[in-house]
Amino acid sequence: MQEKNICWGIIGCGDVAEVKSGPAFQQCESSKLLAVMRRDALKAKDFAERHQVPLWYDDATNILKNEEINAVYIATPPSTHLHYALKSLDAKKNVYLEKPMVISASEATLLKEIVSKSNNKLVVAHYRRELPMFKKIKELVTNNSIGDIHFIDLKYLRAHKEDANWRLNPEISGGGHFHDIAPHQIDLMYHLFKDYKVAKGFSTNQTENNTSNTVNGIINFKNGVQFRGVWCFNMPKELEEDSCIFYGSNGTISCSFFGNEVQLTIDKKTKTFHFEHPKHVQQPFIQEVTNYFLGLRTNPCSVEEGLIVHQIMDAFTKNKKN
Repeated sequence: MQEKNICWGIIGCGDVAEVKSGPAFQQCESSKLLAVMRRDALKAKDFAERHQVPLWYDDATNILKNEEINAVYIATPPSTHLHYALKSLDAKKNVYLEKPMVISASEATLLKEIVSKSNNKLVVAHYRRELPMFKKIKELVTNNSIGDIHFIDLKYLRAHKEDANWRLNPEISGGGHFHDIAPHQIDLMYHLFKDYKVAKGFSTNQTENNTSNTVNGIINFKNGVQFRGVWCFNMPKELEEDSCIFYGSNGTISCSFFGNEVQLTIDKKTKTFHFEHPKHVQQPFIQEVTNYFLGLRTNPCSVEEGLIVHQIMDAFTKNKKN
């Protein structure tokens, strides 16, 4: 029987769920947030009360046992994504899974196999696909606004402190800040240019933790477009940079990946498109996830696409030098 509404439970109502995603489940059409879970009971209760969520738990089992809940948003650290995704599917729930989807390509392959045998659905939270800014970039690319695209040059340079953040523990995050940030960017490249022939890269670890803090990667797409990216997370503040430039036969498209403007330059004339991101930045994507769970559209980001992102990240970081 086809569902008429999606009733959500959140496993992991931490910082990501606070503004970026959590409230959006209450504001999307045909969507209701019924329950949240966090291992710290006081924090789970506090989240529920502040966001007017009827139920809160400190054990994910209670989310999975609740028969009113037909979809689960998993927003825990990546090391537990596979566990909770499999438990949710086994409980006959649809799954909206935060990125990075899991912590490795091998885990992603296993998840793909399980999803293929399940009657329930899974979507990976590459929510930037539905933000107006990136939909504009897709429109400009699709319409050949700068002619044939030859290559994309991406730089993401940041001064991240080496603290006790779980993102710097590879057993929890999968590989440091790179595995937290790069999935957004790599997914958009795949979303725009589809299948690739080869991806290669190198990474280095220049600090005490065992994560890749400088990563260089190249993708050769089957349509002839080439991508090269560099991520560095130990730069001085004055050298920080966030740039992505698409070079075409007639001009360029450029943006800051975490900014809100797109520049289209043709014949040395630049037109700037400005965008206001929604307060709850995942809301446009969550609406499409809800529509997919209701059978109103195709999957906005499948487990197969999540696997490809992991395969590319692994290709970029497997040749690591300490």
